[in-house]
Amino acid sequence: MTNEQYQEAVEWLFVQAPNYQIDGEKAYKPGLDNIRKLCAFFGNPQDKIKCVHIGGTNGKGSTSNMLASVLQESGYKTGLYNSPHLIDFTERIKVNGKNCDKQFVVDFIQKLQHLPEDIQPSFFEFTTIMAFEYFYRQKVDFAIIEVGLGGRLDSTNIITPLVSAITNVQLDHQNILGNTIEEIAFEKAGIIKNNIPVIFGDDNEVVKSIIKAKAEKENSLLIDATHIEADLKSDLEGSYQVKNIKVVLALIEELKKLGVLISEQNIEKGLLNVQRNTGFIGRWFEFSKNPLIICDTGHNQAGLEYVFQQLENIDKHKHVILGFVNDKKIDEVMALLPENSRFYFAKPAIHRGRHPKDYEDLLLKTKINYKIFDSVQEAYLSAKQDCRESEMIFVGGSNFVVGEFLEKNLEISK
Repeated sequence: MTNEQYQEAVEWLFVQAPNYQIDGEKAYKPGLDNIRKLCAFFGNPQDKIKCVHIGGTNGKGSTSNMLASVLQESGYKTGLYNSPHLIDFTERIKVNGKNCDKQFVVDFIQKLQHLPEDIQPSFFEFTTIMAFEYFYRQKVDFAIIEVGLGGRLDSTNIITPLVSAITNVQLDHQNILGNTIEEIAFEKAGIIKNNIPVIFGDDNEVVKSIIKAKAEKENSLLIDATHIEADLKSDLEGSYQVKNIKVVLALIEELKKLGVLISEQNIEKGLLNVQRNTGFIGRWFEFSKNPLIICDTGHNQAGLEYVFQQLENIDKHKHVILGFVNDKKIDEVMALLPENSRFYFAKPAIHRGRHPKDYEDLLLKTKINYKIFDSVQEAYLSAKQDCRESEMIFVGGSNFVVGEFLEKNLEISK
């Protein structure tokens, strides 16, 4: 198999199957009937693997990768399903930090052509069954499955996990999940299964009451991770990781109750070597030291609040590259922008990417110093030219902005 054959297969999949990342709301297929039919067609591989289910608005990726790293340090063959990918499709499906085999991807995509006519999977539904099948074939000890969108109606919610976690609940994807925190909490709580323990990592009392009510209804043990005392560190930078670490520790305790052998040393080493063990990048990722360039995929209001708070702690003048997709509430973001930075707004190179000219009326109402660019790379090259040695560059606002930046520049930096 050549790389061209792989690229052709993946491009065909993007074209054939509706993809939320590219097409937005019209590609979202709520409900589990389709994924049930799809899984049944492939022999229900999800029932043949031991899973951990991780949902929430922010922190899903960090939490799932930290847990995977700890399990790997403990000697377990660990599958990891995350979305979206930043650079290559195979990042979504990993075993012990190694991306999914490209030949498997090509072969599996070909099977799309033989599906019954009553099964018309979305992009995410198809990648979900692909992950289940890959983990089954690889004979993983554990598969960590990250919720794609919401929870109750998400394709991943077909699994019966050993334990579940909901990292937090914030406003995001309101056009699909609901306009209030209560409505979104109801959707996130949908991953809670009968008699399956669930970890919760949010101190919002309104949200907590909704999660608690669902757990009681399902006779599920609810563990409040916010009460855990922990001073452990991770190589995943960002002050927000403190809360994610607590969720990971709670998950580990529940797994240990099931006989999973994990030592304190495994935990410490696992948390400190997440990037090495799983290849996870994107959350407060240090692209370079000179000049200091930080990337972060935080993209909703709560995620960006964390990011800008973290940036405030760095005593350097900042050049901030941002880009957004069409469904982003730009006015909420504008209110968060620090005035003492220089901004470079760019259009992500996807169909849903929003050109900064479309929201320049909002920019003009602020006091910020900004420029507008047609692409992320143009914005980066301008920021790099403006940036002095004592200053820094930040890249974020969207997964697609970070992915586009890394795809263009990661190889160059090596």
